Amino acid sequence: MGEWCIPTVDLSPCFREDDEDGRKKARDTIGQACSEYGFFQVVNHGVPLGLMTRAIELSRTFFETLPNEEKLKCVPNSGAPLPAGYNRQPDQSPDKNEYLLMFPPGCNLNVYPQNPPHFREVLEQIFDYFTRLGGVIERILSQCLGLPSNFLEEFNHDRSWDFMVALHYFPATETENNGITEHEDGNCITFVLQDEAGGLEVRRNGEWIPVIPTRGSLVVNVGDVIQVLSNNNFKSATHRVVRPKSKSRYSYAFFYNLHGDKWVEPLHQFTKDIGEVPRYRGFLYKEYQELRMRNKTHPPSTPEDVIHITHYAINTS
Repeated sequence: MGEWCIPTVDLSPCFREDDEDGRKKARDTIGQACSEYGFFQVVNHGVPLGLMTRAIELSRTFFETLPNEEKLKCVPNSGAPLPAGYNRQPDQSPDKNEYLLMFPPGCNLNVYPQNPPHFREVLEQIFDYFTRLGGVIERILSQCLGLPSNFLEEFNHDRSWDFMVALHYFPATETENNGITEHEDGNCITFVLQDEAGGLEVRRNGEWIPVIPTRGSLVVNVGDVIQVLSNNNFKSATHRVVRPKSKSRYSYAFFYNLHGDKWVEPLHQFTKDIGEVPRYRGFLYKEYQELRMRNKTHPPSTPEDVIHITHYAINTS
């Protein structure tokens, strides 16, 4: 492992009107990180530390202390674009975790646990804070790309496809330690809250770099949608989770998403306006998500057959 670590950005100037220098510093750091590897951490981001701590504690209680019969009371509803509620990776899956998935509060697809007490309330509160933070980050990304600050917000008003996952990774064994296989996220922006166990790693220049947990920080990464819209100016981050030995890992991943009916293609600002060829053909977002889900439900026999955003790449050589 190298000594490099992902940059940490203080977002407090972004919540004040009188600190343009601080906002510029944040934009510059985020812009560079997104153009090189798509990962950074944020502090002073507006999500209360006490709420983050409580969310991890209640998740640990749910996964660690409740019997399977209790957890299975919140099995997913059929018909959801993703399985909202409790789920566990199949035994044959290389990913070793169990998880609880939810859509925005008020969505009738959500299936909440009855226990531990107040878990639903905390889940809905932190979901709302993550949503607000998503709006802050998308404004910064718009500015970093030289677009109007409200561009990405105007591109997708609909927040109904956002979702959040509380995850429990089982301790590593003597023979394997995979938590989630290396991948890129298919959405716009992802936030990760991880406990002190760590395990999240990002690939940079062919090397895996651990993202060391820092109290009060959130990890942010850019997803495939931003990479396509920017015509590869911003990078969708390649990352994985390595399970620690002798201890479980608890985390939350929040996916600031795009409505399924949105058409995604490189923006003209990064193609014809500047004489650049598009690097991707256009696609309907929900069709890409269906292909990605099939990677999970019907794993390809070889890694080469796994669908990535490169499925839509145009050979420009």
